[in-house]
Amino acid sequence: MLAPLAPEVITLGCRLNIAESENIRSLLGDRDVVVVNSCAVTNEAVKATRAAIRRARKRRPGAELVVTGCAATIDAAAFEGMAEVDRVVANPSKLVPDSWGATTLPSPVRFDGHARALVEVQNGCDHRCTFCAIPFGRGNSRSVPAGAVVERIAGLVDAGHREVVLTGVDLTSYGHDLPGAPTLGHLVERILKLVPTLPRLRLSSLDGIEIDDRLFDLLTGEARVMPHVHLSLQAGDDLILKRMKRRHSRAQSVALVNRLKAKRPGIAIGADIIAGFPTEDEAMFANSFALIADCDIVHAHIFPYSPRSGTPASRMPQVPPPVVKDRAARLRGAAEEHRARWLATLVGTEQRVLVEAPGDRGHAENFAEVGLPPAPFALSSSKGCASSPQDKAKASISPARAGDVVLATIGHTTGQKLIGQIS
Repeated sequence: MLAPLAPEVITLGCRLNIAESENIRSLLGDRDVVVVNSCAVTNEAVKATRAAIRRARKRRPGAELVVTGCAATIDAAAFEGMAEVDRVVANPSKLVPDSWGATTLPSPVRFDGHARALVEVQNGCDHRCTFCAIPFGRGNSRSVPAGAVVERIAGLVDAGHREVVLTGVDLTSYGHDLPGAPTLGHLVERILKLVPTLPRLRLSSLDGIEIDDRLFDLLTGEARVMPHVHLSLQAGDDLILKRMKRRHSRAQSVALVNRLKAKRPGIAIGADIIAGFPTEDEAMFANSFALIADCDIVHAHIFPYSPRSGTPASRMPQVPPPVVKDRAARLRGAAEEHRARWLATLVGTEQRVLVEAPGDRGHAENFAEVGLPPAPFALSSSKGCASSPQDKAKASISPARAGDVVLATIGHTTGQKLIGQIS
């Protein structure tokens, strides 16, 4: 008799989805089930979800196929109507053990196979950016109490994780709904104090306008907080920012980055930028294009705008799709060139790298990707004879293991990642 196939979780979209998928995986037991954790951030993400469902059904025709996540929550009827789908679980129920036939939620979830562990500390959003459908799928902002966060992180560190990433939909809104209204800065301070064995703490996307002095000081002055800030900028033109219903100006973004880099010069800046938002003309686009250099963005996530049904932006005058595509390509090109110049400045430096599976790559503290090829093989043995092919094969295996933090000397760059040797 053939053994039943293991449960499978397919994740699309954000780090929060990845974190939630690990929770779901821990609840599935040994059932023949495939869960697709969907994304609705763009129309392309919804299309990718549908394609993933169809591929999963072809690959596992006898499995129960369940769809959850933002796309399935916003338009449950559409996914329930797919012939491949057996069941839809909305976001509010996706982490409820009963939804998966379990009785309790294990703590901590292990993140086996992942070098870094993702910890959800916040969900939902109270803001209503005109382009965004995610609040319809996630609801209003709500925070995880600090005690539960610390307990989860301590368990992950005990399980061997050297880096933890705090995730959320609107991470910098953390705490307003908790007693005493603690901030994200308060939470980070508590984690660092109560989990002293955690070597690396990283934060996911931040809304720059909500980075207060406490959080700023931690980002720029605490060695265990990684020197990598990903900002939700979205655009570099003030009128477009207003039409997006963002709460910051271009000048505020540039000033924040200048302050961050003045206090911690090696800090790496990432950002989300949308190309071709409704009403964007070439001059407005030029302001967003220039933001890559003005904010020294080396980890850019570029999104071509696509209208989401039910959002105010979908009713605004649209930029022609070919123009949107062209502007996104130009932004990506500029971002790649800027990143390549930054990586070139890191050649010859030593970087602390969190090694990822299978052991031949990882990410530095500044989130630069680092390839870790095997060290050069010594051709002579202790007896002066050529070593055997078997010995060479053994010697060529990288000594690093996934999850280790190693010191690597950077020898060169490919333009998009660094290449180093373990020191």
